[in-house]
Amino acid sequence: MQHITISEVGPRDGLQSVNTTLSTEGKLAWIEAEYRAGVREIEVGSFVSPKLLPQMADTDAVVRGAQHLSGLVIAVLVPNTRGCEAALSAGAHKISIPFSLSETHSVKNVRRNHAQMLDEIRSCLKLIETIPEPDRPAFEVGLSTAFGCTLEGAVPESFVVEMAERVLDLGVAEVGLSDTTGMGNPAQLERLVTGIWHRCGESKLTGVHLHNTRGQGLANALRAVELGITTLDSSLGGLGGCPFAPGASGNIVTEDLVFLLESMGYPTGIDLEALLVVRKQVAALLPEEEWFGFTASAGLPKHFSTAKLQQAS
Repeated sequence: MQHITISEVGPRDGLQSVNTTLSTEGKLAWIEAEYRAGVREIEVGSFVSPKLLPQMADTDAVVRGAQHLSGLVIAVLVPNTRGCEAALSAGAHKISIPFSLSETHSVKNVRRNHAQMLDEIRSCLKLIETIPEPDRPAFEVGLSTAFGCTLEGAVPESFVVEMAERVLDLGVAEVGLSDTTGMGNPAQLERLVTGIWHRCGESKLTGVHLHNTRGQGLANALRAVELGITTLDSSLGGLGGCPFAPGASGNIVTEDLVFLLESMGYPTGIDLEALLVVRKQVAALLPEEEWFGFTASAGLPKHFSTAKLQQAS
């Protein structure tokens, strides 16, 4: 079966939404522990104003501190050109910029309307193109609130496809679909994915960012994988959400997602037993935060092991 990349977003999407400000040393310990468990893509932070999100003030140091982990894709989120400059300076391997399809959410989240965000994307592209191609980071535009918005309500699916095409026409290599507010369902996800693929090509959309706000996270993730999506975002312990979208809680729990995929025969490269140990270690660093997930509570079945499951399949 197709290898599925699980992109851990807890150090960014998780920590930006909790009250605790984890130290740089704590973040790097988290990142290294997940790397040792087999996670090979981690969104380590975002280059935003520390006045808005003080939890992300040390992202430069975190990016630089993770560089020694060979084979790890160090991903970051940037809201604008200034953030992109900082990400390039720090040496991030993957840069994502959110383009919210709800203009109300875009203004609240990044202080820019659609026209202004398109200008920011153009500026980021120009900056990235100044980097020699062998060293150039991947650049992705995340289509936020693509499944609906708590502020505006429904977002027309035709508009999602139209804006994906418009962004890609600027020269962006890839877009991602983001269920920022956890409103999506598998049928809707299928229509959006296949709509963008039909208009823009399958290589232009390979990853999704899904929330479990209404309990649909794993169902949506499974449908995405069945369709051919190869990268799924999730957060250790389900930490996170969007602080600028009311009610946008609940990232998919990384541990539960790994269990689902591995038990079905989809290889992730992640040692789930080791990951459950990481969960305990990170939870100890964040004792006041709420942790989610069924796999950690129930434990692994006695027959569960990646080798046995692969033999059985």
